[in-house]
Amino acid sequence: MSEQNIAKNLKSIQQRIKEACESCGRDPEEVLLVAVSKTKPNEDILEAVQAGQLHFGENRMKDLEDKMLEIANPDISWHFIGNIQTNKIKYIAERVNWIHSVEKAKYLKEIEKRAGKANRVVNALIQVNISDEQQKGGCKPGDLAGILEKAQNYEHVKVKGLMGMARFVDDPEEVRSEFKLLKELFDSHQEYNKGSVELKHLSMGMTNDMEVAIEEGATMVRVGTAIFGERNYG
Repeated sequence: MSEQNIAKNLKSIQQRIKEACESCGRDPEEVLLVAVSKTKPNEDILEAVQAGQLHFGENRMKDLEDKMLEIANPDISWHFIGNIQTNKIKYIAERVNWIHSVEKAKYLKEIEKRAGKANRVVNALIQVNISDEQQKGGCKPGDLAGILEKAQNYEHVKVKGLMGMARFVDDPEEVRSEFKLLKELFDSHQEYNKGSVELKHLSMGMTNDMEVAIEEGATMVRVGTAIFGERNYG
């Protein structure tokens, strides 16, 4: 995709964020746009950087590892948003800034270990299955408290909030209740803020449903198609 189109698309998404925030009395500065660059070439990412975008999301650890090595821009914040493979965390721990898809306490333990070896701190979000779909990742809502308790004493991984993926539907209003559930979990688990747990962020909402997610409290939206166009695979 051309640089002009990517820049134009980014402006369009930022305008959508602004309008969604204004509709519910929020400050647009509260919502971070994560550009989902999975399957897209480095050239597209660099064009987005030229347009001012610095947060990028990848869903495959090998792809993320490669892009972090090939794009040597220290200003970029890399977000891993895909299924975690424990044995591959070591390959991204030296550079990744955010991991959105932590669904088990054992993943936090491994991130702590690998980030510790690299002498860095990685931000993590606990993924909760809010759609009740087996194919979607995430812990059960009832397991969230136990994961947060185990996370409180780490030094190299900080739990900064929750992440959720709603069902794919034509009408975003159909999944408002799923975003509402994640916000309710976020609010009801603030008592676990201690040590390495500081629940501040809600990563929810994508190209087709980001407005509803923002209205329900999203602080991060993950948008790919509306910025970079349709994906070829993955």
